[in-house]
Amino acid sequence: MTTHTDTSARPADASGSFSLGGDLPITRLGYGTMQLTGPGVWGEPDDRANAIRVIRRAAELGVNFFDSADAYGPAVTDGLLREALQPYADDIVIATKVGQTRQGPGSWIPVGQPAYLRQQVEMALRHLDVERIDLLQLHRIDPTVALEDQIGELGMMQTEGKIRHIGISQVTIAEAEAAQKVAPIASVQNLFNLTDRSSEDLLDWSAERGIAFIPWFPLATGALSGEGSPLTTLAAEHNATPSQLALAWLLRRSPAMVPIPGTSSVSHLEDNLAGATIDLTDAEFEALSAITE
Repeated sequence: MTTHTDTSARPADASGSFSLGGDLPITRLGYGTMQLTGPGVWGEPDDRANAIRVIRRAAELGVNFFDSADAYGPAVTDGLLREALQPYADDIVIATKVGQTRQGPGSWIPVGQPAYLRQQVEMALRHLDVERIDLLQLHRIDPTVALEDQIGELGMMQTEGKIRHIGISQVTIAEAEAAQKVAPIASVQNLFNLTDRSSEDLLDWSAERGIAFIPWFPLATGALSGEGSPLTTLAAEHNATPSQLALAWLLRRSPAMVPIPGTSSVSHLEDNLAGATIDLTDAEFEALSAITE
């Protein structure tokens, strides 16, 4: 039977830890800031004070890994993290991203020109008010620029002390291997959840190499959470929500998994984080793994 680990004060602690890049410990359940922006991931939040409350509440509940991006807003969420968390506690780890441009709500175009990536990193350092970015991720590979040039520029800034670790996002295994030949890769961030496991091979590849796998859109359950569905039925049996079970499944799926569910609501945040306290039995994990839309 499913059990709940008693970590009511800091539920994120129940998710365990991962050593990012082999030297930077993080709690495996993080927080993604994308939903703090306006509609279409464009503009400031409707309620900036509430956005600050959500971030601070996440930290109070044990989250120490926060994911952001230059493209969120754009140039909104890095500043929110600075306002909410500064002065940064010693264990706070902030990841941000470069390599995307925004032309309006819902519009995203990759730009990986080395000079532009460098400018974005410099701006992120200012927006976050830090001397070094803990994890700098290439948000998307620009297909018009050699991958070696894109990762190479980030590697150069790592050598200069502006970046501690480098990550990549929405990549194939071949692209991840190519990037690793240019600079050490500490994380990959791909779409992955209970209903979309198309990056499962990349997840296993990452885990074998000690690379963090950060699933975006982690709590999508689709038709699996419909009335009478197996996921909904199992959730009801164990006094949990479908999203909480989906999160528990992710955390159980691989020790390299670092989910970053995002929300603009404190109550929804608290509900999400409670998913880390659910200990699935082997049978329940296998049952969830077997269901598809």
